[in-house]
Amino acid sequence: MLNYFLKGEKGTRLRFIGMLLSAILVLLSVFTLTQKGLNFGLDFTGGYLTEFTTSQSVELKELQSFIAKNHNGEFELTAQGNSHFQLREAPSASTTANSLDWQSAVTQNDDINAQVLSSAYIGSQVGDELFDQGCLAMFAAMIAVMIYLAVRFEWRLAVGSVVALMHDLILVLGLFSLLQIEFNLTVLASLLAIIGYSLNDSIIVGDRVRELLRVQSNNVLSPATIINNAIKSTLTRTLITSGTTLATVASVWLLAGAPLQGFAIALFTGIVVGTFSSICIAATLPELLGLSAKNYEVKVDAHTQTLLDMP
Repeated sequence: MLNYFLKGEKGTRLRFIGMLLSAILVLLSVFTLTQKGLNFGLDFTGGYLTEFTTSQSVELKELQSFIAKNHNGEFELTAQGNSHFQLREAPSASTTANSLDWQSAVTQNDDINAQVLSSAYIGSQVGDELFDQGCLAMFAAMIAVMIYLAVRFEWRLAVGSVVALMHDLILVLGLFSLLQIEFNLTVLASLLAIIGYSLNDSIIVGDRVRELLRVQSNNVLSPATIINNAIKSTLTRTLITSGTTLATVASVWLLAGAPLQGFAIALFTGIVVGTFSSICIAATLPELLGLSAKNYEVKVDAHTQTLLDMP
């Protein structure tokens, strides 16, 4: 690896620097996850979820301060619009008396004049079932991806794609753990979308690498040069696809409001690191594992070779 780094082409050196950076980020993400964990939302922990509207626009901080005076436990208030709010209470804080206190306060205050639209309780048992089913769905998706890659690619390219996929998921989870962004069902759904997007990006690069290796059976070009050429030939398509997708996700992030913010953050991050990993991991790791044009040479037995050599 050091020889590649010191004597390789500029593109090769950049790919190896990127893979080293990815390894460092993965280690930091794992460390953050073990130390801080994820900030699970009510979808998984359970508790009360109350939605209400106000007769006029109220600043979020002012409303939060007013509710805190009439609420004895922990809560999270988010704005869904100028006069539409959502309040989440943890299971320990979501007692009936507590809920009635702050609801009465906001509905009877003339400056706020709130109207409760809905109030629902999510039990912890339901949250546990949702988490288990979500993890099972992700595990099933990963198994399906591994089977697909094993059938489609030579094992070195398949390993590179799987490692790139794991890299993307770990970095997204590490970001959510570091910033303590709420992890709910919509974020879990975005992880499943990231699996598909990252796989698609890796397959585009892997297919091109395989095609160029097949036409280089005479070993004129080195594997590093072939991989660099494959990345160059797919880079424009990758950047255009990623750019248009990022623009759409950014619009959701900025305009869709708080309910989809976690989903948009996860998907935006997954697309960025997925594009990065398809170049620096999915295409570089197979090179370290010894990928070459010889892996795609058609092996001919002695009898067939004799027939081919006959005039």
